[in-house]
Formats: sequence, structure tokens, C-alpha cells
Amino acid sequence: MSFKIAAESFPITPLEVVVREYDEERDKAGVEELERRCEIGQRGKPSMVTDLLGDPIGRVRNCCLRVMLVAEYGEREIVGVIRGSIKTVTNGKKAANGVPCFEKLAYILGLRVSTTHRRLGIATKLVQHLEQWCTQNGANFSYMATECTNKPSINLFTAKCNYLKFRTPAMLVQPVHAHYKPLGSGVAVVRVPPHLAESIYRRVFANSELFPQDIDQILKNKLNLGTFIAIPKKLLTQWNPKTGVLPNSFAILSVWNTKEVFQLQVKGVSKLTYACCAGSRVLDSLMPWLSIPSIPNFFRKFGVYFLFGLHMEGKGASRLMKSLCAFAHNMASHDDGCGAVVAEVGQRDPVREAIPHWRKFSWAEDLWCIKKLAAAKQEAGEECGPLDWFKSQPSSSVIFVDPRDL
Repeated sequence: MSFKIAAESFPITPLEVVVREYDEERDKAGVEELERRCEIGQRGKPSMVTDLLGDPIGRVRNCCLRVMLVAEYGEREIVGVIRGSIKTVTNGKKAANGVPCFEKLAYILGLRVSTTHRRLGIATKLVQHLEQWCTQNGANFSYMATECTNKPSINLFTAKCNYLKFRTPAMLVQPVHAHYKPLGSGVAVVRVPPHLAESIYRRVFANSELFPQDIDQILKNKLNLGTFIAIPKKLLTQWNPKTGVLPNSFAILSVWNTKEVFQLQVKGVSKLTYACCAGSRVLDSLMPWLSIPSIPNFFRKFGVYFLFGLHMEGKGASRLMKSLCAFAHNMASHDDGCGAVVAEVGQRDPVREAIPHWRKFSWAEDLWCIKKLAAAKQEAGEECGPLDWFKSQPSSSVIFVDPRDL
């Protein structure tokens, strides 16, 4: 696939850019260099850089149906890159028999264009070519996520690529401290085997949006560090996991290790800020019993644990969820280089208020935009039928955030 763009920067000859699938042997070095040059953040302020750990396609490698496209200019110069994946997820509707309805959905992520080749239409073409691939592989919708403050990205997708604002989940970030976080008296935390976790998730997220049909593959993935359930200790002896019957009160979540896929690093902070952050860590390490709210060393490469599948039910469920989050924090504190525990949930999801986080590091609205790629045909006898997802009100306050999309 190739195209030409008339560029003011090149008045003599047109800029020829070829968009094609990523070839690891040919493109790896060029993509890594491009990623290093593309910092995340506003110009003149502290920024964040991403290290893909020598695997540029790693962010979508764990998806069954995936692709990575590169934009190449001249003598094999990589000037742009984009990634995409397709999965089957719940759309929040139910058939007459109560069975959840599913939709084939594409996710766009990792769009980067070299700073020296922007404003030439390369990003638009990358999105268009990726959409073609998504349509050819049966996706009815595609969506993307960005910060509400990322005006260039929002303008690209909404003004140029006809995406519409869809959902605004909250991204909640809890720094990993040196001190241990107590779980709460009377609370027991139990590790749940994948087959039982799958059964629980398919039940509790049946009415949610974006719950993946292949949840079993996620739970069995090596990046999933486990699924854990918190219940009152007084109910522990009464609960038999083999029956599949859950206690009256419980909270559940799973932990995904993104540290093995990518690592982050903050750059551009002042010396005073650096010194204050370092001082807080020293005090926390020397006197952990004081529970000083220290700031991890975000100025070296660090990873995060992502919490997904968060759900709670029954009396005192909020306390149980807080205990689970503390348990996940303590897991992360024993993993060298893990700087934060992150969760993303719907604005009105009840679990939101139970998840510990720092407002300074979190953002209340993570903007998701969606686009209908093709007119879906309803088959005779099909109860779910196609829908204009972006026009419909969410049927549930719960959004299942797939850890593979982070």
C-alpha cells in the first residue's frame, strides 16, 4: 500500500510514504528509534518515555488477531507506526433468552509519527489503512483511547477520521510505597484458579460492556499474576470454591504484569522535585511504620501492575475491595522496578470509590472514541442484531477494561 502527499516542506518532489505491515527483521531498529523520540506529554513540561523492551509489537502480541503497520519514507526510514487488534466483546445488550450479545470490535493503539514528519497526513493514512485491515477481518466497530487533554489526538480521530466520543472511564493510579499496607482485620484473601475465575467473571460481567469472549485466554496468560477474591474470614469456612457458589459478600480482581511488556520513565523534572521525591523514599524505607506517602523512583524505568476484573458484592464489599487493592500493592512492592498499581473503571462503577489512588497521578476521564466501520447485517433469527453503539446509552455502569489494551 502506498500513497503520495504534497508537502510544503518538500517543494521539488512529493513525499512518498509506503504503509505496510511491520517486518521484525527489517523494521525493529527503526521503530525503536521512533518510539524513543516520541515522548508523551506537553512541550516544556515533564514528559514520559516508553521502553518496549526490544519487542515493538509486544503491546498487541497477546491478542489473537493483531497487526502492526509502519509508514516508511525514502531509504527505509520509519516515520510512523500504528498497532491494532480485534476481539469479540459484549455490547451491553442481551438476547430474549438472557444470553449476552457480542460484537466484533477493533482497538487502535500505539500511533506514533516522527516529529520531523508531522502535519503531512501520515497519521490519518495510518489510521485509514488500519481500519481497512480491521474491516477485512470482520470488525464492525473500532475504538481508541486517549487523554482528554490530548487535543492533537482527539482532533485527528474526531475531526479527520470521523470518530465519536464514546465513554470516559477513570484511570486510577496508586504509587507503590516501601511500607506494607494492612489488609484489614477480619478479611481473608484467596487465590482463585483460572477456571473458577472465568466462571465468576462470565457471570458478574454478563451485563457489562467490552467483556472479552476469550477471557479464558487472558486468565491463562503468563502476564496474569493471578485472580484473587476477598471475603470475610467468618465466611471462609462456609465457602466451598468447588461448588461455584459465591459468598454473600466478596470482592474480586486480577493482576496483570505490564512490566514485562513495556516500561515507563519520567523525564524533565526540576532538581528540587527530584530531591523531594528521593527524600520521601528514603524516609519511607528507614521508617516504614510511619506509612509515609513516598513517591517511587519514576525517573528511572519502571513498570506497573494493572488491576482488571474488579467487582464487589454484598455487605461491606467496599472494605473488601480496598483490602484486595492493598494486597495487590504489597505484591508490587516485592517486585523490583514496579512503580505503580493502576486500575481503569467506568465513571459510575461502584468499585471506583473503593480503589485507593492519588488524584495527582490519576485522571478522572480517559476519553474513548468509537467509529462504525461497516453496516452490520442482521441475520434471520438473530436476536441481538446490529446497533449504533455510539448512539446508545450505556446499559450498564460497568466497563470491562481488557489488560491487553493498556
